[in-house]
Amino acid sequence: MQSGRRREDEKTIRTGIVFDARCLLHKPPPEHPESPDRLRALQRRLEQEGLLARLAAIPAREAGDDDLHLCHTRAYLATVQKDIARRAPMLSTGDTQLSQHADLSARLAAGAAMAAVDAVMSGRVRNAFAAVRPPGHHATLSRGMGFCLYNNVAIAARHARRAWGVDRVLIVDWDVHHGNGTQDIFYDDPSVFFFSTHQAPWYPGTGWPDETGDGPARGTTLNCPFPAGAGRREILGAFRRKLAPAMEWFRPALVLVSAGFDSRQRDPLGLFRLRDEDFAEMTEIVLEIADRWAGGRVVSVLEGGYSLEGMPGAVAAHVRVLAGIASR
Repeated sequence: MQSGRRREDEKTIRTGIVFDARCLLHKPPPEHPESPDRLRALQRRLEQEGLLARLAAIPAREAGDDDLHLCHTRAYLATVQKDIARRAPMLSTGDTQLSQHADLSARLAAGAAMAAVDAVMSGRVRNAFAAVRPPGHHATLSRGMGFCLYNNVAIAARHARRAWGVDRVLIVDWDVHHGNGTQDIFYDDPSVFFFSTHQAPWYPGTGWPDETGDGPARGTTLNCPFPAGAGRREILGAFRRKLAPAMEWFRPALVLVSAGFDSRQRDPLGLFRLRDEDFAEMTEIVLEIADRWAGGRVVSVLEGGYSLEGMPGAVAAHVRVLAGIASR
């Protein structure tokens, strides 16, 4: 898909990328779908298409305890440390595989999302993509689950408020699995609007239309579940008919994307039928919203996507639109 949006001077680097090789250190058991090979395949594809050379490199940093406490309890962080120290194969709070370097990789993933926010809010870049693992959107206040230790995008949202005074954040989650952790963290927080398209019924079993937020945040959670086999018509339709109108009253000052590419066709962990060009169009919609309300500020954070053949192409399509680079 060739972007018909603004064409900026080719010398201007408008999109940043955060990648830290230490995110590769976390190694679940062999054949586990959330493997370091995901990032390696993504990086190769961006290099092959000449995209990396046209993006601004943003250094990652390791999230400290104070950063993680923005979204996770002290008791939960202690549990993670205890489980890793005793070499438990799995986190005791849920179904997340552990390894010797799981905590380090996860802290870097959260820190990378915060670094991307800093780069965008400071004006160094217009938008940014954080190529990280492990993913984060299933991690709740006190529980890690579904491959996730720390909720990268939620921490980024709270960091934007703490460091930059951002008072309204939109989180768009197009992963095939519902971001139950993100929803849980912000369910009663009216400063964050959470929008999710996801397969249902499917893991983790949450994300129904009647889950709309609580108290002062009622109406700031918008779930769009679809059955297996859903694709462009259903998901792009939800973006245009539900998300875009909701932003007329919410008016975000920053847009974050939980960019899960397991909603692409033929992913081993999902049954949606999105194609690379559909991810490009969803990115266009996100940028339209950001341009109108948020000064173009978008930070995208990698979530799922487990096909080593399919995921990198979908990411490349996403990054091309972020960077304003026409498809080849």
